[in-house]
Amino acid sequence: MAASIDNSTSHVRNFMADSHCRCQVSNFCRLIKMCTPSGRRIDSANSICQYGVKDSSKVIPQECSEDDIWQKMQEEAKFYTKQEPILSKYYCSSILSHNSLESALASQLAIKLCKVNISREALYDVFLKALVEDGDIQHAIRDDLKAVKERDPACISYVHCFLNFKGFLACQAHRVAHKLWLNGRTVLAIFIQNQVSEVFAVDIHPGAKIGQGIVFDHATGIVIGETAVIGNRVTILHDVTLGGTGKIKGDRHPKIGDGVMIGAGAKILGNIKIGENAKIGAGSVVLKEIPPRATAVGNPARLVGLR
Repeated sequence: MAASIDNSTSHVRNFMADSHCRCQVSNFCRLIKMCTPSGRRIDSANSICQYGVKDSSKVIPQECSEDDIWQKMQEEAKFYTKQEPILSKYYCSSILSHNSLESALASQLAIKLCKVNISREALYDVFLKALVEDGDIQHAIRDDLKAVKERDPACISYVHCFLNFKGFLACQAHRVAHKLWLNGRTVLAIFIQNQVSEVFAVDIHPGAKIGQGIVFDHATGIVIGETAVIGNRVTILHDVTLGGTGKIKGDRHPKIGDGVMIGAGAKILGNIKIGENAKIGAGSVVLKEIPPRATAVGNPARLVGLR
């Protein structure tokens, strides 16, 4: 009987503790949801929860479309706050306090890339404005999240990628930098490039063009030159260089087709084309065009088969 009473009491204590924890998390989320990183209220007119279409300088949400990935991320974040209460404030401030994927991403990038003389609030405004105004970037963000989740076996969830994969964050920062570059704001674009290089060890010139469904796996040491073009559904592992030969100016960097896989440590140099769905082996040095569906390995790279 004594043992039964003790077990019951212990169960009640555990339940009360768990309820108290959930209450704290809920109260914290309600409080922080009112604020952006600068302490200002998030204006729903400047932050979307759904895909949008551009109308001059603003985005109009599409009434019939639902942002399934953002909804899934919120569900994952709520689950993780219960699984790891020590991280509850982190998930609340990073995901649950925001009312759109764009707002959450702008905040995440601003926190990572701010400096002593460049405030988090200023960068947040820059990132959020670019993300909200550009429907193409909005689609690319979601395609990148899906690509990482599908093609990287180490990715356990969308939130895991969003918060912890520096390749994903570096790619999204580049998308904003590229937009600024095209709009003539080259100084700010280069600043973002430099910060991404220092913080994430990924150096992508803001002039480079990058498609959707991109996976930068591990990402450390990736270097992409100014006139490089990367297609859709491309996977690039760490320590890859898409560079020039140093012998010419102008259009001097590689053009990577859709569906290409580039292994760790590969160097692709010069204004050459890598055909769709080609594979470049780890450590290869590619100086000549690679046809579609081919596999190239070695230094200098040679073809070992067509698929």
